[in-house]
Amino acid sequence: MSATTFLTTNQLAERIQYDVRTIREQLKDSVLIEGIHYVRPFGRRKILYIWETIENEILKSKNFAFGIPMANGGVCHG
Repeated sequence: MSATTFLTTNQLAERIQYDVRTIREQLKDSVLIEGIHYVRPFGRRKILYIWETIENEILKSKNFAFGIPMANGGVCHG
């Protein structure tokens, strides 16, 4: 079983080069979903992001960086 890396919002911001406020106001609960991408340990207010899950999402989305996603799952490259 592999170790899970938990990051604070500040640590995540450093890794993905996003502003902390952008993560809190735009990504959390729209792109980053509680229970999948982050947890609230012990039912508290503090949020810890799960790095491996977020990293996988970033790597999956790179396929569309230079193309337009099509409805059938393909990509149009212009």
